[in-house]
Amino acid sequence: MATKDPTAVERANLLNMAKLSIKGLIESALSFGRTLDSDYPPLQQFFVVMEHCLKHGLKVRKSFLSYNKTIWGPLELVEKLYPEAEEIGASVRDLPGLKTPLGRARAWLRLALMQKKMADYLRCLIIQRDLLSEFYEYHALMMEEEGAVIVGLLVGLNVIDANLCVKGEDLDSQVGVIDFSMYLKNEEDIGNKERNVQIAAILDQKNYVEELNRQLNSTVSSLHSRVDSLEKSNTKLIEELAIAKNNIIKLQEENHQLRSENKLILMKTQQHLEVTKVDVETELQTYKHSRQGLDEMYNEARKQLRDESQLRQDVENELAVQVSMKHEIELAMKLLEKDIHEKQDTLIGLRQQLEEVKAINIEMYQKLQGSEDGLKEKNEIIARLEEKTNKITAAMRQLEQRLQQAEKAQMEAEDEDEKYLQECLSKSDSLQKQISQKEKQLVQLETDLKIEKEWRQTLQEDLQKEKDALSHLRNETQQISSLKKEFLNLQDENQQLKNIYHEQEQALQELGNKLSESKLKIEDIKEANKALQGLVWLKDKEATHCKLCEKEFSLSKRKHHCRNCGEIFCNACSDNELPLPSSPKPVRVCDACHALLIQRCSSNLP
Repeated sequence: MATKDPTAVERANLLNMAKLSIKGLIESALSFGRTLDSDYPPLQQFFVVMEHCLKHGLKVRKSFLSYNKTIWGPLELVEKLYPEAEEIGASVRDLPGLKTPLGRARAWLRLALMQKKMADYLRCLIIQRDLLSEFYEYHALMMEEEGAVIVGLLVGLNVIDANLCVKGEDLDSQVGVIDFSMYLKNEEDIGNKERNVQIAAILDQKNYVEELNRQLNSTVSSLHSRVDSLEKSNTKLIEELAIAKNNIIKLQEENHQLRSENKLILMKTQQHLEVTKVDVETELQTYKHSRQGLDEMYNEARKQLRDESQLRQDVENELAVQVSMKHEIELAMKLLEKDIHEKQDTLIGLRQQLEEVKAINIEMYQKLQGSEDGLKEKNEIIARLEEKTNKITAAMRQLEQRLQQAEKAQMEAEDEDEKYLQECLSKSDSLQKQISQKEKQLVQLETDLKIEKEWRQTLQEDLQKEKDALSHLRNETQQISSLKKEFLNLQDENQQLKNIYHEQEQALQELGNKLSESKLKIEDIKEANKALQGLVWLKDKEATHCKLCEKEFSLSKRKHHCRNCGEIFCNACSDNELPLPSSPKPVRVCDACHALLIQRCSSNLP
């Protein structure tokens, strides 16, 4: 058998303990149904387990006096990685009773649980493994996958509400020992749990009834306040009605006064109308007399109008003649304008032709300059050729002198000299031909050289472009390689995040199942409470003696409610259980109700 790595076994044990503590804490908190205090045992054990998990694989830091091994160092890192955690760090440092780093770390864990952000803070730490490697060994729980699993489980603690007093606690000197007896289940523990559940249900019912009573009291007080406000408003309305009646009486008196004043005004207006009628009649008579004079004036004005209309017709005829003359002048002007426009167009065409001729002249001048340059080059070539011919003629003269000397010296070899001259002439012709051919070859070589120079320049430019392209491609390849590395790192991070996500999903599914079970239990309790709403539950403070045996209640003789009648009895008088119509499950019933219910059942039977 291959031996297992002890550090791996330690990590697995711590992970299992963390699972058990978180699971037990969530279950007990949901059944408890209230905010948790610092004295709650499952919560204390959870902090002890978390302390052991964070301590696993811590590096020992040497100081002058002793060796230092605390979890406060990695927890301080959270402030740099997660800005919202600065508030926790500052509040932990400001606490007066804390003297050791371990006490600060314990206070930090309690504040993070109250904020419901412990999972977020620890997730930031796990992601930054480079920074964690300064505090932890490579085989530590926080550096391995188990740390990510625990962080995923911590998300479920957001369901819990905790109210922890950190100031008064002595966190420096606490001994963190895991109590395994809490997680080892016996038959007695199971029975105790059931009893605790029943007690919690009874307490919840009691709290529910008390809350209902409080709500009813609040509604009654609100109704009283409304009645008072309505009475006050009613008195105000009565006062306003009295004021309105007084105003109506005053308005009626004013109306009578106005009517009397209106009658007086009507009388005065009638008198004024009679006077105005007399005045109008006199004015009509005067108007008739004046109209006769106006008719005579009108006839005279009509005659004058006729004369003026004749004059106007004559003037209009003259105007028509002038208008026709004006139209003829306008037509002549238009024709002149057309001629002017045509002449302007011809002038523009001539100017364009002149510009074209100028352009042709300029081109011809440029061509002339080019031809002159060509002529200069040709003259230079001719001068070179003339120099070469002069050299040849000088050589010929030298040859002729030699020939003359040879004629003088050797008269006998004239035939041979003539042959020799003919051969020289033929050679000179062939030399001239060779010279012309070489000149042509020179010209071709010069043109080839120019072409080669241009080709070399183009090649150099292409080479430079290719070098630039190569350098650009090298930069791109370097960028691509860096991007590949980043992509691979991102893939690894993505894989890690996926694993964390799957683990968190599993944890959330488990929490969802537990929450659904707790919701079903709560609905059952609500149904039972609805059935019990009609009953009158006696308060614990009101009952001091048992209703049946009339014995006084004490620590040994505890109080118990009957689910049927709502009265309070001792355990001996209410140790019966029967299913009621309100709840199908068997519940506690007193002896009297038990006997009555059995009689009813027997009477209902045939």
